[in-house]
Amino acid sequence: MSVKKAILCFLLVSLCVSGVILYWSIDSSSWEIFKNADRGRIAIACVMVVLTWMLDALKVKFLTMAADERISFLFSFELTMINYFGSALTPMQSGGGPFQMYMMYQNGIGFGKSAAITLVRTIMTVAILGATIPISVVLGIHLPKMGIDMNVFIEYMLVVILLVWTVIALSLLRPKLLKRWVYALLMKIERLGFLSKSRAKQAVKRFVNEADSYNTIMRELITNGRKHFLLGIITAIAQMWVYLSIMPCLIWALNMPFNYVDCVVVEAIFIFMLYFVPSPGGSGAAEYGAAMVFRLFVPWSAAGMLGVGWRFLSEYTGIAVGIVVAMKVIGWQLTNKLFKSGDKGNVPCEDKKI
Repeated sequence: MSVKKAILCFLLVSLCVSGVILYWSIDSSSWEIFKNADRGRIAIACVMVVLTWMLDALKVKFLTMAADERISFLFSFELTMINYFGSALTPMQSGGGPFQMYMMYQNGIGFGKSAAITLVRTIMTVAILGATIPISVVLGIHLPKMGIDMNVFIEYMLVVILLVWTVIALSLLRPKLLKRWVYALLMKIERLGFLSKSRAKQAVKRFVNEADSYNTIMRELITNGRKHFLLGIITAIAQMWVYLSIMPCLIWALNMPFNYVDCVVVEAIFIFMLYFVPSPGGSGAAEYGAAMVFRLFVPWSAAGMLGVGWRFLSEYTGIAVGIVVAMKVIGWQLTNKLFKSGDKGNVPCEDKKI
């Protein structure tokens, strides 16, 4: 699929779902609610969006410093925004990586380091969001129902989080054991006839090489660059806190009572869920889910417009800036090439400097 088609698909799904939500939620009371909204508080929400971008860029800068590389804040900002753009085009928001890796490679950062920086950035975000679930259980935070059994969902996500962190821990502490497990799994798949013997061997060889490279660079980030790595974690937490505060700020702008902690926790769980949605950038599910989250705290006549508004403010603006960065820094033709190669798991690296 080309970038143009991916953008059209994202917009089509998002706009259609948004239109349906607005159609079924807006009534005569909606205009009265929004007419009395506090514009100053809405402005604060807008500032939070920009602050989220800045903190995200600072996080990337700290991670590159942990990898013993130096980049300007402007370049870090461009990496951040192009990630928003790429993530909007692919299922489970995975498409920003190839663009970031290409730009870092062209800026003199090795492919192994750029891959590690990109991976760690994503892991930090998912880990912080995922930590919300066990924290809410420990603190005994009451979670309202979102049309699903939250207890069953929380148990399921705790299992997912545990499995993910087990794999991450093994990759750092017991890489040989993880290699043996992957080897045994691939051989089992080969015996079942899903992979040819040659393809299974190629997969094992590629995994071993990538695992060794990943393990080496990750250890370097955590040990030699631990000061900047820690700053990256702190910045990631601050960035996520500001981002999660945008939704409560919009409710606050309507002068409606709500529980800030409940709102942030439910929002974090919702955003965590979006990483597993197969639509481009979580389109459709994001708009509907946001409206359902708002519905827990405000009347339905306001929830639909707030959900669509939150999505536009917190995501569409970043994607729009990301498109401008992609066209200016990389160009349409190469952006299309990178997007297609990213779908195949490759990142073309040319000798042209950005």
